[in-house]
Amino acid sequence: MRLWKARIEADAKSKYLGIVEALEADIYSGYVKAGDRLPSQRAIAGSLKVDLTTVTRAFNEARRRGLIDATTGRGSYVRQHVENKLISHTSGSRPLLDLSMNNPPQPESADLQHHIPRSIAQLISGADRILQLHYQDSAGNPHDRSAASGWLKQTIENVTAERTLITSGAQSALYAILHCMAQPGDNIACGEFVYPGLKSAAEQLGLILQPLAMDEEGVIPFSFEQACREQTIKAIYLVPTMDNPTTATMSLVRRQQIVEMANEYDIIIIEDDPYSPLQTQTSKAIVDLAADRTWYIRTLSKCITPALRLAYVIAPSNSQALGLANVLRAISVMASPLMAALVSHWIYDGHINRFAEAIREENRLRQQIASQFLAGMNFFRHPEGHHIWLQLPSCWQANAFAEQATVLGVSVVACNNFGFSSHQRQAVRLSLGLSPDHATLSQALSILRGLLVQPATTSHHII
Repeated sequence: MRLWKARIEADAKSKYLGIVEALEADIYSGYVKAGDRLPSQRAIAGSLKVDLTTVTRAFNEARRRGLIDATTGRGSYVRQHVENKLISHTSGSRPLLDLSMNNPPQPESADLQHHIPRSIAQLISGADRILQLHYQDSAGNPHDRSAASGWLKQTIENVTAERTLITSGAQSALYAILHCMAQPGDNIACGEFVYPGLKSAAEQLGLILQPLAMDEEGVIPFSFEQACREQTIKAIYLVPTMDNPTTATMSLVRRQQIVEMANEYDIIIIEDDPYSPLQTQTSKAIVDLAADRTWYIRTLSKCITPALRLAYVIAPSNSQALGLANVLRAISVMASPLMAALVSHWIYDGHINRFAEAIREENRLRQQIASQFLAGMNFFRHPEGHHIWLQLPSCWQANAFAEQATVLGVSVVACNNFGFSSHQRQAVRLSLGLSPDHATLSQALSILRGLLVQPATTSHHII
């Protein structure tokens, strides 16, 4: 029995499909045989340098296509006789109803598919403007940093262009910040359910994550204080608005309590804030409560589109901004000048806010649809966000629910991808944005409701 060497098919439409298509190709070519074992999802994520949720999505799709089987305690294996069924499976497979990837919806009112090429054409139409697209400082050029700080000032007081940096997405920013402020073996506090990207970055950097208890507002201050008393905590990572995955939003009082403890124990704060542009009533940012100890991250991927691969960072000081720029230079040299210029253009002409408003309105509609299908169920949501944290009935384990949902054609993400313990509350994250329309979303939610109301039995008839 051999262990499949994971890879990504270069021509695939997305990373998760690239993993599945690579596995299909290796099975079809005979390189992988029925009964061969697959590496763990975490091992594949590490070897391919992708998020764990991407690998989970790939495994779900591989199971749906009939490529693999999973057995508790033994792992995942290539299915018996899969070679004979591969062609029919791939040609006759129906599209997966995807509620696993936390993309913002792309409503027609935003019209991004037309705005992007038109705006890029405007940017490169003049000889003077093309100069803006050459190699630039790793922190971003002054024009784009000024535009970014101006946009951030709409909701944040403690921001200057000198302390604002432009990065290639929130994951790059998070990795660079952790690299700047922590050493291997340092403890980083976070919620008991946390963005998997933090787990990946911490593992790469040799950092130890210390999960803290959460309630409907996020991290519980008492749990944070207890952790500070028991061990040396270097930093705390928070998503205080529309937390991923729990949707929790901290009140001002809760934010102040967290800041008071960070001040008392001299702890750095990493504030990941991807969703606040979608809020009608914005909350006071933690960076405004503790500017001198807070690293602030805002990505465009969750409030506009992942296609931009751009995030803004506010550093605690000018000197720390320079330090982060040095790390960013080593990681990626610079963020895409074209994307940075495109977003700056949208900031100055007002489109960036109009796009966010259109997505916010679409989120409201989708949350209303979801609330109707999940009526009577235990779930958490923000009315202007695009994901839901669904608590499962006692008869379900999250992984089993996700697997059964996949069999029925719906992809969701189990709490195991966000948590630290197998004994935690069982839940799944439902992402509402990737469905192309309301009918498709309704179909997926209808299937999930049927699964919740009348769980599929795992027993077999004896004949």
